[in-house]
Amino acid sequence: MVACGKGFMPNKNTSVASRPVLLFYCQHSLGMGHLVRSLALATTLAERFRVVFLNGGPFPKGITAPDTIETISLPPLGMTTDGHLVSRDRRRTVERAQSLRRKLMLDAFHALRPQVVFIELFPFGRKKFTNELLPLLEETRSASIRPLVLCSLRDILVGRDAQGDHDERASVLANQYFDAILVHADPQFARLEESFHPKTPLQIPVHYTGFVFTEKQPAQTRPLKRAHQIVVSAGGGIVGEPLLRTAAEAHALVCPHERVPMKLIAGPFLSEADWQSLRNIVKGQPGLSLHRSVPDLCAAMRGATASISQCGYNTALDILRADVPALVVPFAEGGEDEQMNRARRLEKLGALRVLDPQHLDALTLAEEIRALPRFTPQAVTLDLDGAQHTAHLVEELVQAQLSQQRSDLRETSPQ
Repeated sequence: MVACGKGFMPNKNTSVASRPVLLFYCQHSLGMGHLVRSLALATTLAERFRVVFLNGGPFPKGITAPDTIETISLPPLGMTTDGHLVSRDRRRTVERAQSLRRKLMLDAFHALRPQVVFIELFPFGRKKFTNELLPLLEETRSASIRPLVLCSLRDILVGRDAQGDHDERASVLANQYFDAILVHADPQFARLEESFHPKTPLQIPVHYTGFVFTEKQPAQTRPLKRAHQIVVSAGGGIVGEPLLRTAAEAHALVCPHERVPMKLIAGPFLSEADWQSLRNIVKGQPGLSLHRSVPDLCAAMRGATASISQCGYNTALDILRADVPALVVPFAEGGEDEQMNRARRLEKLGALRVLDPQHLDALTLAEEIRALPRFTPQAVTLDLDGAQHTAHLVEELVQAQLSQQRSDLRETSPQ
């Protein structure tokens, strides 16, 4: 890993250095779902490419990049729930961090001369990071041998107040700078055009890869029996305090009658103040425990009788793979509708139950906790091999571009 603020040093491992170079940009701003998915993709891509990972946010405890990829940690930036850009390093202002990030990104591009530039979410999101991404994209256009430029998208985009203007801008930028869009979803579950409506149509291909996840636990170690326990999780935790606190309050209402053990998993980004507040609530409450994180959330769900969570991309996949009776309370502050959109689709398929966050209170959640063990989730068949499909697709696109470049060179060469 290259520390933030330092120049890029090329990998001297000849077996890796001989592979086509893929420069992977990832900016996780509020939670850690984008980072988890991007690392799963980068890890699989590293089987075929030399992957250099531009990491734009802090690495949470318990998550590390594998040795098979090279990581450049940019001065970390993030977003508040009300959409403001903030520095995650107290030593640097946002402006100073932005300046350093631009330099590091361009230095890496010039040193590596990548065959592929792989950008997560932009231009369909990350508008506040435009001033570092447009210079990088301009460099790809002016390179003597132009790299393949790909956009990596999750299943569902966030709805916005000025949706039309946002979608139009995204489509124009995608057409101008990108060669293809990779949507990490099963098209039977969600398609890009369902949450993206520009006036200017996309002129570049859209490929569906299937959903992306990381299997952390081998099958033979999975618990054979479910423990009498409810697991409550909040993703990265930065916006999880209301759900965790309400779950603890609901447990106090349920426990005297039914004595259901409950494990609260706070997440690495839960603030220290909220962590201490939850610790005080948990103290002296029988059957209630609080944990910062667990090695494998899917395994924890698989070993429980019920799950309560939000409905981010990775959490939703964990629920489906765990086949656990699940209640989701989607995050929906600041106009965010992506999680609710995903939750309602899964609810329609019979995979889980949904509680609107507007109705989240201790009494309502206690009633849901009592009902949840009687809910039997329906099996949902979706393509979950997105990482391998992505790696294969990127390799094919690189070969197609190389063939086209050779053909163009022959046509322009003097006879």
